[in-house]
Amino acid sequence: MERLLPARQTYDWGSTTAVPGFLGTEPDGEPWAELWFGAHPAGPTRLASGPTLASLVDAAPGRVLGEDVVRRFGPQLPFLLKVIAPAKVLSLQVHPSLAQAAEGFDLENAHGVPLDSPARSYKDSNHKPEMVLALTRFEAVAGFRAPRRAWEVLAELEAPVARRVRRTLRLNPTRYGIRQAFSDIVSAGTRPTPEEVGELVEEIAARHAAGLSPSPRVDANALEMARSFPGDPGIAAALLLNPVTLQPGEALFVPAGSVHAYISGLGVEVMASSDNVLRAGLTTKHIDVPQMLACVDYVAAPPVRPAPEYLSRATRAYYAPVDDFELLVTTVVPEDGRLAVVGHGPRILLATDGEVVVTTPEGSGALRRGEAVFVGAHERTLTVEGSGTVIQADVP
Repeated sequence: MERLLPARQTYDWGSTTAVPGFLGTEPDGEPWAELWFGAHPAGPTRLASGPTLASLVDAAPGRVLGEDVVRRFGPQLPFLLKVIAPAKVLSLQVHPSLAQAAEGFDLENAHGVPLDSPARSYKDSNHKPEMVLALTRFEAVAGFRAPRRAWEVLAELEAPVARRVRRTLRLNPTRYGIRQAFSDIVSAGTRPTPEEVGELVEEIAARHAAGLSPSPRVDANALEMARSFPGDPGIAAALLLNPVTLQPGEALFVPAGSVHAYISGLGVEVMASSDNVLRAGLTTKHIDVPQMLACVDYVAAPPVRPAPEYLSRATRAYYAPVDDFELLVTTVVPEDGRLAVVGHGPRILLATDGEVVVTTPEGSGALRRGEAVFVGAHERTLTVEGSGTVIQADVP
């Protein structure tokens, strides 16, 4: 069992207060966008003892990861755990499939694009399905609405961009109409001008204030995006997506190909160990619309919100339809004594409330909110006790 020191990511969309408040530290005026707990080279976690988690895995992958994980994923930790705290919208984006990531990564390597180049789209060769578990109210947009529902959001709006999208959806009320409308909004040759987006936002603001919106959450999200990125075509594109509001303890799964954007809140994310993000707007980072569009799934579907499966009174599991990760949440009280927490492979445990004591065959240690440990596959049994909540990322 190794205590972890996370890698801090200071992206400009991050909150200056949410993560410091979670950790119980003083804000420093800089954004605390994400804390990474994992072995990805873009944000390597260090051990309290000095070296990185990646070096621990490299030294003895069979023992630390388990032979089954090595056989399925190679000698690498297959998941990445994060604390994420958006204070403003963080990019209209999509994640590639495994095949798309491998192809894109190889192509950029062949073209000599440096791995640390800000113009690079593929940071690694892995896919990036992800699941976010809300610690506070968490706002997002994810996946396309049904064409009829998207048309209704745009009804009565007379801004040119709204009329164009309505016409497209009226002529082709299928996923192909959604594809045409979305690609027209974000592509360089057809995207609306900042002035056209501004006109659209003004109309949305007026109907929202008058209480006439067919979807108040969609309008509120558009206005929030406009405050951060005025004139950005991504504001119009987001009108085609499902609004998502997570309350604490609720989860959202984002598969490969699902267009999404997180807007606000504090949450814990678990994902395949990848940093592949393809963006089309609402960002100051690299935008690659052709690659983004090539990866998008245009099928209209409601957001995937995994319901927890209760393994016991104290432990609930959030399962995603991928092999890279699963998430368990255990809440203990002193009267419980020691509770066993199931696990199948290498695990990262993060305390999100109170104080718990984690015990394995090789030792024990107390975890307070914001603290985390890594437990190797060779430490098969694990118990927790105390008064608090601990989140465990694991491999199914």
